Amino acid sequence: MCGIAGYSGEGDTLILKKMADTLRHRGPDDEGYYSDGRVGLAHRRLSIIDLSPAGHQPMTVEKGDIQVVFNGEIYNFGDLRKGLESRHKFTGHSDTEVIAHLYEETGEKVFSKIDGMFAIAIYDKTRSKLFLARDRMGKKPLYYGIFDGTLIFGSELKALMVHPKFEKELDIVSLNKYLQYEYIPTPHTMFKNVWKLEPGHYASYDGTVLTKTKFWEISFVGKEIEAPSLKDSLERLDTLLYNAVKKRMVSDVPLGIFLSGGIDSSTIAYYAQRIARENGAKPVKTFSIGFSEGSFDESAYARQVSKYLGTEHEEKILSAKDSLSLIPDIADFLDEPLADASIIPTYLLSRFTREHVTVALGGDGGDELLCGYDTFLAHRLADIYEKIPEFMRKDIFEKLIPLLPVSQRNMSFDFKAKKFIAGFYGDKKYRNQRWLGAFDKSERAELFSSEVWRGLEGANEFDDIDRYLAECPSDDYYNQLMFMYLRTYMMDDILVKVDRASMYNSLEVRAPFLDTEVVNFLVKQPLSFKLRGLTTKYLLKQLMEDKLPSEIVYRNKKGFGIPLTEWLKGELKPLVKETLSEESIKNQGLFNMEYIDKLKKEHFSGQKDNRKQLWALMVFSLWHKKWME
Repeated sequence: MCGIAGYSGEGDTLILKKMADTLRHRGPDDEGYYSDGRVGLAHRRLSIIDLSPAGHQPMTVEKGDIQVVFNGEIYNFGDLRKGLESRHKFTGHSDTEVIAHLYEETGEKVFSKIDGMFAIAIYDKTRSKLFLARDRMGKKPLYYGIFDGTLIFGSELKALMVHPKFEKELDIVSLNKYLQYEYIPTPHTMFKNVWKLEPGHYASYDGTVLTKTKFWEISFVGKEIEAPSLKDSLERLDTLLYNAVKKRMVSDVPLGIFLSGGIDSSTIAYYAQRIARENGAKPVKTFSIGFSEGSFDESAYARQVSKYLGTEHEEKILSAKDSLSLIPDIADFLDEPLADASIIPTYLLSRFTREHVTVALGGDGGDELLCGYDTFLAHRLADIYEKIPEFMRKDIFEKLIPLLPVSQRNMSFDFKAKKFIAGFYGDKKYRNQRWLGAFDKSERAELFSSEVWRGLEGANEFDDIDRYLAECPSDDYYNQLMFMYLRTYMMDDILVKVDRASMYNSLEVRAPFLDTEVVNFLVKQPLSFKLRGLTTKYLLKQLMEDKLPSEIVYRNKKGFGIPLTEWLKGELKPLVKETLSEESIKNQGLFNMEYIDKLKKEHFSGQKDNRKQLWALMVFSLWHKKWME
């Protein structure tokens, strides 16, 4: 895992070094540069595979006409290397060297042949082309922009910002999307003329024209969908997860497992421990953090799983102070706003884990692929709720639910019930986003100043959802939901959160559930194998019934959260007032102060739980102060 940056056009080695310095946290072990006067590549290295100088990047081939910088891990590089060794000279045993030689033979087809998580830049001097590529699921970030004919790219936005050609201009359309989604959906960024490369795509730039090509897409059709038996699917999933974890345990540095005590991370821990035992290795290391606030603490479940599996477990119980001290610095590692407050415990877990290991395996992807979120159940309930006569909905349920007292517990009943009603009405295909978002359209109309809103009013607020639905290769409603989760919330929230929190601590995180074969298999399974009645993750729960404690397999899902509702009224109240002060809001010149005051007053008094709205605004204000002022 590393950080990459570079340009095609104007630049030099000094600029490359400045770009790479912003990514030092992603690669503290080594740095390297290539520049020929037209194209420049920079690399910061976190040594994982081949710790020797032979793994140094940029990496070239025998003739020196191909230069590669790479962030990520290629899990099939061993098999690919075997097919190349008879025709190429290898000086080390890194996966980067395999990419270089494979490109030499196959050109752009290299991206469809490698399997892993990656952001890659390849400069082919003979063809005078720079290629950028991003992995299938969007695990690794890759930003780019073209300014006055110079293409600039990097693993994080901060690397682009130091290039002298970069023009820092806030994109109001993207800000509007951020306040709607709580993240900025790909390919947009918070800056005009800067983009995220889409997953499963590569781009080529010849100095004049940038061309993007898709090399992989999610498919919901194939032989696996042909009425498989539950027994066959269980056996196949067992094999695929075993292989996915085994591939991700290859490392030349210490490795561990993020263990929350939920079924996804516990599943990964089970397979890792099984593989370690089969190889006669020491028990795997597992890591968890807990909180003193009971409804947010899962540490007891993690301890239970560790004891059951026999892992070497490390845990740390944190206080509010541990989290609160981090919040003012959140903009340092978020150079693009992300209003997912669970980035704080994710950061703290990564920091704690990095004290012991350099690589961690996590359970990301299980909820999206197996209908694990509460919203999947909410859609089932919505199908029932639609059948209730309208007068009963309006005169009974929808008059009683707003009267529920505001709870400070994690994902409390009143919070979910109020969200359900607020997002139920309207076009069904946008319902999921109405449930997930911070500010709906009417709220954003109040939030933005009248002048700013006039420039946004005519825009299609769901254009990104429409675009993804058009790309989705299935007409089935629940398949479309899964596709949307994979291509929006998971990619632009969950994976960004994990990447920034872990890489800021120089920790690599791998996700076995996002293995290409696992994804291809699970998306093609019948819905009843994922969501059976009101049972989520049915196939996985059946698989793990005899491998994990029953109370772990069947316990209710709990998000990785912090007591934000309570903190915003207590310990964080001074920061709320500071970041959302009249002076700060006026300085931004974007928002209506009266509406923000209303949000604060409602929340502080306990009248409403406005944590999502206030947190989104706070994160943006912290970001704006750090990167725009």
